[in-house]
Amino acid sequence: MRKIKYKKGRKVQPTFLDYTGVHKNTKTEMQLFVYDTNDLTEFKEFTTAQLGKCISLDKVNWLNIHGLNDTNIIKSVGDFLQVDNFMLGDILNTTKRTKLDEYHDVLFFNIKSLLPVENSDNIAVEQISFLLKNGILVSFQEKRSDFFTHIRERIRTHSGIVRDKKADYLLYLLLDAVMENFYITIENEEDRVEELINLSKTSTSPQILEQIEKHRDNFDFLKRSIIPLRDSLYSIKSIKDDNVFNTIEHDNYSFFSRLHQKCLELLEQIEYDLTSLDSASNFYFSAQNQKMNQVMKTLTVVSVFFMPLTFIVGIYGMNFDNMPELHWQYGYFMVLGLMFLLLLGMIYYFKKKKWY
Repeated sequence: MRKIKYKKGRKVQPTFLDYTGVHKNTKTEMQLFVYDTNDLTEFKEFTTAQLGKCISLDKVNWLNIHGLNDTNIIKSVGDFLQVDNFMLGDILNTTKRTKLDEYHDVLFFNIKSLLPVENSDNIAVEQISFLLKNGILVSFQEKRSDFFTHIRERIRTHSGIVRDKKADYLLYLLLDAVMENFYITIENEEDRVEELINLSKTSTSPQILEQIEKHRDNFDFLKRSIIPLRDSLYSIKSIKDDNVFNTIEHDNYSFFSRLHQKCLELLEQIEYDLTSLDSASNFYFSAQNQKMNQVMKTLTVVSVFFMPLTFIVGIYGMNFDNMPELHWQYGYFMVLGLMFLLLLGMIYYFKKKKWY
């Protein structure tokens, strides 16, 4: 069973920033996109010293950070946005569940990105966090990945409406890109489950049951990752008329509603896949029972074949002097022949009845 390790996460204090993830050797690097409908500026090797110079508040600013080991950089970005330390602590503490919060006009959103591990039944987990304030969107990734490559290309080539929208629409695109990983992971799990279902019909190896339980744990973990995301997106969807989230424009609430709908679709698919795993388990145990029944049937048929022969042998094994057959010259061969004919007759009768 996959367990969340809270021990180290509980030690993280609001005044002390410490990265609790597993990507300890990843160097912290930053890239910045500053754009509007007519203009785009890209900074590939961005530093915190350029924050005040390159950020343009009348445009959309997307600062992407991958690698969370350098807490000084994270602290500098937080100070620039005037973000409280508890939000920065949630970014660095990867044991936290998916969360949505708005505090002092800063929208905080973190999400678990899940992808299958190549040549393994395990699932790789990465926490991705977002800060949105005054047209500035900061994304925090634990390591370099290509989740947002297509979004960068859309910005560079002015494809779609991304350059015409504000930073909250960009947040929607990034969340949608991360959620695509859920589809990839579920599809990979479904392929493995289909293999297990086919294998469970032909094999009774105990390893099949172990793999079924492993993938059941994976689906449960996916479910636990999606449910808090669904709840967070529902909070955006349900209170759009109250304008609670000041950082999200009213016209863009519908996009986050689409993400909520995707969460519902993912959860429904997971429930279906868990039912398929139950079918695989049933096939496995049915095959086990069938195999056991065949063994018991074979043993029963063999026992029945030898029961009358054992009875005859038992009779002639009694130590009585006056048994009439003891003095027959061909009695031994006659009894053997009778036993052989009796065995053939039983085999013929069982075969005719299709009992084996």
